[in-house]
Amino acid sequence: MRVRQDVRSRAIEIGLSLVDQTKIVTAASELARNTLDYGGGGTARLQIVQDGVRRGVRLTFEDQGPGIADLQLALKDGYTSGKGLGLGLSGAKRLSNEFSIDSAPGEGTRVTIVRWS
Repeated sequence: MRVRQDVRSRAIEIGLSLVDQTKIVTAASELARNTLDYGGGGTARLQIVQDGVRRGVRLTFEDQGPGIADLQLALKDGYTSGKGLGLGLSGAKRLSNEFSIDSAPGEGTRVTIVRWS
């Protein structure tokens, strides 16, 4: 809940529209849940970034969990290694302007997303 509130505050601060606020908050919620459910907890870093005249919110979620063996499969809609609907990673990717993921078995996972104004 705190991640959602902090992300919304940052999104409002940089002037994201209500639709874009909802997109980044939803993506953050999915990634935070994955960090807890699959990574055993971790960290969330929120940053306001600027690229020329654009401002954005960059979110990085990192855990030291078991990692993801097959990233392509994990990014497919409907794939889940647990009890979820299999829309967390793929949904977060669709809701973001930029998306990157680094993961390997036994090395944890780091997901970074950006939503630009």
